[in-house]
Formats: sequence, structure tokens, C-alpha cells
Amino acid sequence: MSNSGNGRFVDGARLWESLMEMARIGATPAGGNNRQALTEEDRQGRELFRAWSETAGCQVQVDAIGNLFATRPGSDSAALPILIGSHLDTQPTGGRFDGVYGVLAGLEVVRSLNDLDIQTRSPLIVASWTNEEGARFPPAMMGSGVWAGEFDLAETYQTRDRSGQTVRDALEGIGALGASRAAPFPLKGAIELHIEQGPILEDTGNTIGIVTGVQGIRWYDLTLIGMPCHAGPTPMEGRRDPVQKLPDLLPRIFGLAAENAPWGRATIGDLISQPGSRNTVPESIQLSIDLRHPDQSVLDSMHARLRELVSELSGETVEIRLEEIWHSPAVAFDPGVLNAIQTAVEITGHKAMEMVSGAGHDSVYVSRVAPTAMIFIPCQDGLSHNEAEYASPEDISAGCNVLLNAVLSLDAH
Repeated sequence: MSNSGNGRFVDGARLWESLMEMARIGATPAGGNNRQALTEEDRQGRELFRAWSETAGCQVQVDAIGNLFATRPGSDSAALPILIGSHLDTQPTGGRFDGVYGVLAGLEVVRSLNDLDIQTRSPLIVASWTNEEGARFPPAMMGSGVWAGEFDLAETYQTRDRSGQTVRDALEGIGALGASRAAPFPLKGAIELHIEQGPILEDTGNTIGIVTGVQGIRWYDLTLIGMPCHAGPTPMEGRRDPVQKLPDLLPRIFGLAAENAPWGRATIGDLISQPGSRNTVPESIQLSIDLRHPDQSVLDSMHARLRELVSELSGETVEIRLEEIWHSPAVAFDPGVLNAIQTAVEITGHKAMEMVSGAGHDSVYVSRVAPTAMIFIPCQDGLSHNEAEYASPEDISAGCNVLLNAVLSLDAH
């Protein structure tokens, strides 16, 4: 790596140690993390982040959906703040870097500015957004979505997990129901640093991804409804078996991605048979469907085609119902924040490329109310949402150095 000589650099070893210490909370036997939103493990992670932030001289506030904001004052009380952040919650079998890297890198920026005796003109806010993953409480990106006005707070409070506990009860249960309003406030800019969660940077030999936008995403529940009956006495030709529709349905769903290659995505991540008895023809099959594309017009076309094929295949023998449960439109990030990131890349000398995120992030909702962009670093084999998720200490430091210098560039303009 080369640099222009006028950049500022973080303490990479300290950042790595912080990541490893946080990873002990909710650690799994396979080396990953299970720190789902609003659990005891999440509470412990939040408290550790709060303690570190306060030690670094930040004031920490919690809003009504549990988002944490750690603020380092600026020299100009009238200047708009710069926000850095991501999330601390994980998937049930998540890794040690997804989300938490962006939060602790923000904290490392604050610590490094303290070490360098640099006071920014703008206040710096390190944010930890509640329930980005959506693993326990749907939908994903809940905290940032409520904050940005995309989700109604009262309705979100009533969302339940599989055990029946509501979001509000869970917030109260871990002491995360804050007094501040969950509402946007003016920002000069917002930057989220994240592992890529895909293989492109690693495959191309780039250290930094300058993320220009995020794929559009549509989530659905699709239910095939038949008639339960005994597996033995009922002739095959007389059955209303929803499973027998799957060979016609599944290739056409995955075909939506193939028809819109290379950026089209179609995923069935959950499949439930009811009543789930070995010797009973199912009454219903429910599928989750996830469609993605970075071009909103293409995603809209995939959506329309999905509705058409459901209509074509639904009939008297097996009825098919489709419900869209979430839509996150494609996002284009702010040119000014992207320019600050590009400047930081030039200062630090890292090999970089522009790219679009294939995953949803809190920056999707933040970008609707504030100038926003993202930075990616590689993760080994592109693997994420997996206990084997890994990013090297060198790349962890590189991404944080770009983040620090991007913040300073934003602050100077």
C-alpha cells in the first residue's frame, strides 16, 4: 500500500481487539455469533458499546426504537453532524464482522481523532441501529426504518417474534426503550462501513468498494393451499397436493433471476409444510421469496412476472396466494459523500472499485433523509451470514482508514 503522505490513520490493532472482545458476546461453538436483536446478548453488546463510547468522550442517547447514538462534539455548535454507523445484532448463526465492524470502526475513528488531537468542526455521531438483520423481528433494517419515517413506530412496537413477544416488550425487557424521539435530524453526511458479503472485491483483487447504491429488494410470502389427506389410502390422482405444484413453480421463480442476469437474484430462504406430518399429504406449503435487482424498472418487471406466473399456476386443485410483505426500492447514493470516499481512497492509496451492494443495509433508509454512501471491504470467499465469516486485520484497518479520511474530507467541505 502507498499513500500520499497527508492521510490520517487509525489504530488497527485496537480496532481488531475491540471486534474480538465484542465477538465474545453471543459467541457460538463454530466461531461465529448469535446476538439477535433485543436479546440478553444484544443488551450486553449495547452496554459494552456504550461504555467504550463514554470512555472516548461521547454522549450516548437512545431513541424510542432503541437506536444508540454516541456523539463526539465538534468545534462549531451550528455545524451539521456527520453520522457513522451500522448495527450490532446478528443472524442466529452469524459472523463476527457483519454490522458490528461498521459500528466499532466508527468508534475507532473517534478514538483515533482523540489520539491525534483533532477536533472536527462537525459533531461526529456513531450510530448502532436496532434490528438491522430482521432475524428475530421482521422486517430487516427496523431501527433505521422507523428513524427515517419508513415504518410506523406504534405498529412496529406490536411486531411479534415466533414466541409471541412484541418489539416494545423486548425493548423494555433489555432496557433499550429510549426517551428520545425516533425521528431523523439534519446531517451533513452519513457513511456506513461494511464487509461486502459477496466475492467481487476478493475476486478482483480490490481492497475497497466505493458503494454507489443498493439493489432493490422485494420480499414475499407465497402459499400453496391443497387438501390434507392420508398418505396411504388416497390415490395419487385424487389428491390436492401442494407439493406436486413445486416442480412447475420453482424453476419459474428462479427463472426470473436467470432472465435478468447477471444482476437478477431470486432466493427461497424458508419453506414450511403444514401440518408437517410424515404420513399426511400437506394442507399447505409456504415459501419465502426474495427478489433483487439494482435497476428498479427491472425489479418491477420481475415483480409483475411473479404475479403473472402465480395467476397462471393457481387453480382448483391447488390454490396459490402471493403476499408482498416488504419492498425496498433501488438506491443511488449521494455524489458528495461518494466524492469524500473517493478522496480518502486516493489519500490512503488502496486499490478500489465502484460497485452496487447486493444486500440491504441501514444506509438504504438513512439515504432517504440524509446524504449517504457506503464503503465495502472484502470478506473471505464472499461468505457472510455464516459462522465462518472472516475479514483480515489488514482489510479491517484499510477500510477504517478510508472511513477516517472520508469523514475528515466531509468535515473540511
